[in-house]
Amino acid sequence: MTGDPLFADGVDWGDVGIVCIKVAVAFAALLVATMFMIWFERKLISDMQHRIGPNVAGPWGLLQAFADGVKFFFKEDLRPANADPLVFRLAPYISAVTAFVAFAIVPVGGVFTDVAGYGSGVRTGTVTLFGKETILQVADPPVGILLLLAMSSVAVYGVMLAGWSSGSKYPLIGSVRASAQAISYEAALGMSVVAVVIVAGSLSTQRIVALQAGGVNTWFWLATGIVPFFVFLIAVTAELNRPPFDLVEAEQELVGGFHTEYSSIRFALFFLAEFMNVITMSAIMVTLFFGGPAGPVFFGWTWLWPTVWFLGKVLVFLFVFVWLRATLPRLRYDQLMSLGWKVLIPLMLFWIMLLGLIRLPILDGWSRAWIVAGGAAGGAVGWALLSAALRAAKRRVGVG
Repeated sequence: MTGDPLFADGVDWGDVGIVCIKVAVAFAALLVATMFMIWFERKLISDMQHRIGPNVAGPWGLLQAFADGVKFFFKEDLRPANADPLVFRLAPYISAVTAFVAFAIVPVGGVFTDVAGYGSGVRTGTVTLFGKETILQVADPPVGILLLLAMSSVAVYGVMLAGWSSGSKYPLIGSVRASAQAISYEAALGMSVVAVVIVAGSLSTQRIVALQAGGVNTWFWLATGIVPFFVFLIAVTAELNRPPFDLVEAEQELVGGFHTEYSSIRFALFFLAEFMNVITMSAIMVTLFFGGPAGPVFFGWTWLWPTVWFLGKVLVFLFVFVWLRATLPRLRYDQLMSLGWKVLIPLMLFWIMLLGLIRLPILDGWSRAWIVAGGAAGGAVGWALLSAALRAAKRRVGVG
């Protein structure tokens, strides 16, 4: 049930030890990366806004996030009198754990030598650790993409339960708003991932990266027609509650959003989960659309170059998220919902149908031209019907 060659000849204590090492290293690396991301965002936004930013705790302010964590840890942990004790304590951990589990399926290194060689004996992302061949990711289940979508869905419960269990109307309103936003954009996000699965023909992230190892022209952001990547980027930005979709924490309307009643380390866990999710989803985008760690190996240290390429690609997306935060104003809630339901979801439904029709000739020998023409005509009719329905709805609201 796994693509890791570590378990090809059974499981022994050495295999268990290597898995434990990978889990510990991945968790520690993600925590350190989250600290770096907090500093990176503060410093970059301050530069864009002609401010200084963190510059006291450590060189260039690098230890500011660590200092904030220590402060949160020693602050008093308050719990409202009307809060549900168990759920109130559990909600922050749900948000943090789902972010890490989603990261577990991301390949962060390994030499991918040939797209055609997957499964034929050549190097496809494997490395040698303690004399055993394995992959540089915590796990590669055959349904890895489904695990990603499942964690994205479960993460909503952390936000919803936090607001509900607080025993206050303000956090409840914030959690309901957050849940509606996440569910709306989760549909578009899931369909953009389906586009990648259609092209790759697999749910394994290791397989998806291996199929993109032939060079830039084989990356799936091009193979899927660019549209799924941009839909995924927009949907992920909304899922992460990042500007311009940060209505979950609209302070002027909701005091502080779903975590209004949280303090101390539990509030810090929500803060940690938000930034950890930014890193995780950036890594997922790199994996699905930009070849993951696959890239040229120039000289020496063949095991290191893939990880360097992976970190460089992730850093580009982290910069994009910070850039959007420093640049774009917050949308109105009706604009947020309209973009998700009226634009992104219909667009991805049409695009998935188009990708499926394009691949049908490859599978069954059908006439490509007739299928694409029929799909385009069907999409045009569907878009016309949707536009007519929206116009009718607007007229009905106007009459009311």
